[in-house]
Amino acid sequence: MVNYRFLGSSGLKISEITYGNWLTHGSQVENDTAVACVHAALDVGITTFDTADVYANTKAESVLGEALRGQRRQSLEIFTKVYWPTGPGGANDSGLSRKHILESIDGSLERLQTDYVDLYQAHRYDRSTPLEETMQAFADIVRAGKALYIGVSEWTAEQLRAGHALATELGFQLISNQPQYSALWRVIEAEVVPASKELGISQIVWSPVAQGVLSGKYAPGAPVPAGSRAADQKGGAQMIQRFLERPQVLARVQDLRPIADELGLTLAQLAVAWVLQNDNVAAALIGASRPEQVRENVKASGVTIPAELLVRIDEALGDAVVTDPAETAKSSPAAR
Repeated sequence: MVNYRFLGSSGLKISEITYGNWLTHGSQVENDTAVACVHAALDVGITTFDTADVYANTKAESVLGEALRGQRRQSLEIFTKVYWPTGPGGANDSGLSRKHILESIDGSLERLQTDYVDLYQAHRYDRSTPLEETMQAFADIVRAGKALYIGVSEWTAEQLRAGHALATELGFQLISNQPQYSALWRVIEAEVVPASKELGISQIVWSPVAQGVLSGKYAPGAPVPAGSRAADQKGGAQMIQRFLERPQVLARVQDLRPIADELGLTLAQLAVAWVLQNDNVAAALIGASRPEQVRENVKASGVTIPAELLVRIDEALGDAVVTDPAETAKSSPAAR
């Protein structure tokens, strides 16, 4: 069963393995399979579910809402996000303007079949909208009872500090950041994590298995497996390319096998357990296209990796690791 952690400096506890439905619900897998995956997550103690309005252009929220229908709402933590374009792509169908945020939360609540979300997140930083406008809209959503807490995704340390200051001034809690983080992608460690610890913000990390690369399924010099993320032209292939185009990465991942074997873990379980060793990480997001993937990934919960093995992981991955903090700023578009 999964363990729980507090989210930021709040009193909210979430499951440290959190179920996310990016690239699956509403697009990659059939609805019946998606529902089966959600129920498998509930069966192993996962109570926290993360989605976004942009996933499958709102369909993912609808699938998740249907999958959770009939569950005790108070026993769940439901997260969603706003920023990226939805609908027909009109001039105000994206970003963090007051108009888009207030319209988007209502749409998300209807699709998720709930009166409120536990966490509403800015999916990226909006350089085109004054931060004051964005944070005031979030404050109004919290006061209206439509969201209990506010989070962000892929914000820099400077952006987190500015957002946190405004949230404090407006009387609500900014408690989380959702960045990409894995043993191969460590760009948050130098600046974002220290700032977050200072501010009482936790990380809810996505892609802890580096889009599947850290599972070891991609062998050096071999074609990508059929049905894998790298073969998915709906979005997965583009995301994973940053790892596959560097030949040393796949070879170094294979060097992690003896370490995983020592711990009695698969490579994917080792990757998830690795991100959870960071005390600023509240949860690792995992997706699934089959229920058995949920049951396997949750075995990473509660694992302690000894310090000497963490050193060996660093040595095995070597120069395959990306650490440049400037990568975080690149994830937010210059204009919407």
